[in-house]
Amino acid sequence: MVAKTLSFTRALIATNVKATLALRGAFVVQVVFMVLNNFTFFVFWWALMGHVTTLRGWRLGDIQMLFGIVAAAFGLAVTVAGGVRHLGRFIEDGDLDTLLTQPKSVLVHALGLRSQPSGFGDLISGLIFIAWSGQVAWRTAAIAAVVIVASALILVACGVVFFSLAFWLGRVETVATQLWELLVTFSLYPEPLFGGALRFVLFTVLPAGFVGYLPVRILHAPSFTNVTILLIVAIAYLSLAALIFDRGLRRYASGSRFTMFG
Repeated sequence: MVAKTLSFTRALIATNVKATLALRGAFVVQVVFMVLNNFTFFVFWWALMGHVTTLRGWRLGDIQMLFGIVAAAFGLAVTVAGGVRHLGRFIEDGDLDTLLTQPKSVLVHALGLRSQPSGFGDLISGLIFIAWSGQVAWRTAAIAAVVIVASALILVACGVVFFSLAFWLGRVETVATQLWELLVTFSLYPEPLFGGALRFVLFTVLPAGFVGYLPVRILHAPSFTNVTILLIVAIAYLSLAALIFDRGLRRYASGSRFTMFG
């Protein structure tokens, strides 16, 4: 069962990537503009750190690495599982009808229905930021890949949880989108800036700590324990997301759709 799901997922990803690359002009434009957007956003930190040597122990290279991890993880998430951003609308408009007739996982199919071309721009700029930080050597490249994938899985899992609230609350796409973007935003700020109750929230409800902070610690000082913790957390959030979506699917009201996704 697991092998078939993985095979289906690979085929779905391959199909989406081919469809994305079909319109090469539009694809290149979106990728280039996203790369420029990310570097423009980073100018603030570059200017700030030009006047302040350290920010509670964080240097410019640390922030570059944080930006790189989060950007690459986000890019991977919306490229491979871009349907997560449309999940609320799929639920609200009854667009899951055609997926319910398929023998494959409804959640996996829904996540793989969309691929966001700009995600490649996030992924590329993220890798550039990581290389630019000068804190990741070739010998730790494999660990960097692992933490990026784990961060991407946590982002997808949180997106599933937020947008699945539509099963119970109806039209929550705007709120869910804001929650997901808030998670990404907090992930881009240095960890020492947060403490107390907010720090607890950033390691639970909005797990920015596991999306950005812990991965940075791992790349600073590779630790089997920390890598294991990150992977366990990623699996836990994915399991919670799958559980919530499955419970919500039992409440799903059909939209009587007979259209096919292409």
